[in-house]
Amino acid sequence: MCGRYVIAQDVDTYARFFGVEEIRTEMLAESYNVAPTDSVYAVVDHEGKRLLGSFRWGLIPFWAESPRSGHINARAETVADKAMFRDSFARRRCLIPADGFYEWQQLDRGKLPHYIRLGDGSPMAFAGLWSRWRDRESGERIGSCAIITTEAHPALADIHGRMPVMLDPTVWNEWLDREVTDPYRARTLIQPLPEHTLSYHPVSTLVNDVRNNLPECIAPLTDRSP
Repeated sequence: MCGRYVIAQDVDTYARFFGVEEIRTEMLAESYNVAPTDSVYAVVDHEGKRLLGSFRWGLIPFWAESPRSGHINARAETVADKAMFRDSFARRRCLIPADGFYEWQQLDRGKLPHYIRLGDGSPMAFAGLWSRWRDRESGERIGSCAIITTEAHPALADIHGRMPVMLDPTVWNEWLDREVTDPYRARTLIQPLPEHTLSYHPVSTLVNDVRNNLPECIAPLTDRSP
């Protein structure tokens, strides 16, 4: 799964990197400990234009009775079939910018968090889904999103068995294209970046508490004594 990640660059940096034509969000505060229900960036297609907006992390399908619960992750193996995700997978796919993400390794003495990023320091493009929920009484609208996950690369499997799908730039256009509604075609685009592009290191358990939103969360752990 992916339960925490990092967005620490300004909105213009992400817009340039993802070739965005229009920014439709205010700048979000940098976060070294993004948690479920936080506002996050997502790149979407709207009438043939690539837009950068902000969404609540935790997808709420348009047909939900209430916005109280949302799903932060969708499994690549079942995303096209599950009622919670299949409409968004067919019509509302997105790219979710991230500088890196955390996974927790189970050890005898407890869980050790690791920070995983691209070796060249560039942003990651998580494969995502989005939805727009509307309150029938108040008319309130909530845009929300989820990150698609897959089996972890062998080198990461010792840390955690799942990881977010990180898409190569060569598939971004087709992934965002809302005319590509065939789930079998969309599934072929879920090809995670090669293992050798990733860099990772253990970090402090500081990140375990969502209130700790500091650059120190991603600093390499130097003392690994019990």
